[in-house]
Amino acid sequence: MAFTMLDTAWEIGLLPRAMNIDRQWQAPMSLPVCNESIASAYSYCDRITSIHSKSFYAASALLPRNKRRAIRALYAFCRTTDDIIDIKGKEGERELELWREWSLGPSPRTNDPISIAWADARKTFNVPEVYAHQLLDGVAKDIHVNRYNTFSELTEYCYSVASTVGLMSMYIIGFDKSEEAVRQAIKLGVALQLTNILRDIREDWQRGRIYLPQDELKAAGIDNRYFQEGINDERWRTFMRFQVERNRGIYLDSLSGINLLNPQGRLAIAAAATFYMGILDKIEEKKYNIFSSRARLSKMDKLKKVPALWFRYGSPSYILK
Repeated sequence: MAFTMLDTAWEIGLLPRAMNIDRQWQAPMSLPVCNESIASAYSYCDRITSIHSKSFYAASALLPRNKRRAIRALYAFCRTTDDIIDIKGKEGERELELWREWSLGPSPRTNDPISIAWADARKTFNVPEVYAHQLLDGVAKDIHVNRYNTFSELTEYCYSVASTVGLMSMYIIGFDKSEEAVRQAIKLGVALQLTNILRDIREDWQRGRIYLPQDELKAAGIDNRYFQEGINDERWRTFMRFQVERNRGIYLDSLSGINLLNPQGRLAIAAAATFYMGILDKIEEKKYNIFSSRARLSKMDKLKKVPALWFRYGSPSYILK
């Protein structure tokens, strides 16, 4: 099948979900813990981030200290949410709802450092609660949904589990409060999640999930045998080439949104996007054989990309403060 790039009609249905926040805003909650406990909670989230996402940890290091620790609290909240379902599957459904109550309730659990740090971050930066609920709803879909029929359906899932994270991050970083800034954040979130999907095809298959659009797989003549046997023939490479090119195109469309962020956060977000786009380069270098090993950037790969970002988005002289 000869693929052609789809238009961006999928964005139209996602924008209202991101813009409709006024009626769903929760007032800042009280924190029944001392400042020392809050600092300790942030340190815990910092360790979680450093262990589980080297790319996110490196990119967030380019933020000022107060925003850096808030972003890493957001990461720890998201990581915990994902782990509940990835580890426990259907048995985690009740636990996920308890986590919703504990992490987004009016007051965090005093014995849970992630809840404490995330509550303080939300309070400090007025992060709309609705995005966190949308994230939890999206992760909950993994309990019952393991296939998506079309790319449009897949982008709805990507919005829930990734664009919401970008929207929450914008409130921490600071941004031009415009529809265009929200639109670009949605696109960048979709692009990041699509990269996760392409990188993790093998692992997702082992969990019983295929996030690639079913209609596109069918049109390409790709069935479950490809995933089960790790087939990397020309048919698969043609299919994956299109997926990578479309993913990269969404990144490129979204990059103008970086200039709508607070200048202090532009370098960090540009680094995150660039590091993840680099994963697409690695997939291409592997000739789309994602079954043999995971595509990833080394520390040196990331360091090589920093000078150009530094030149374009400015030196973050504040990062040591």
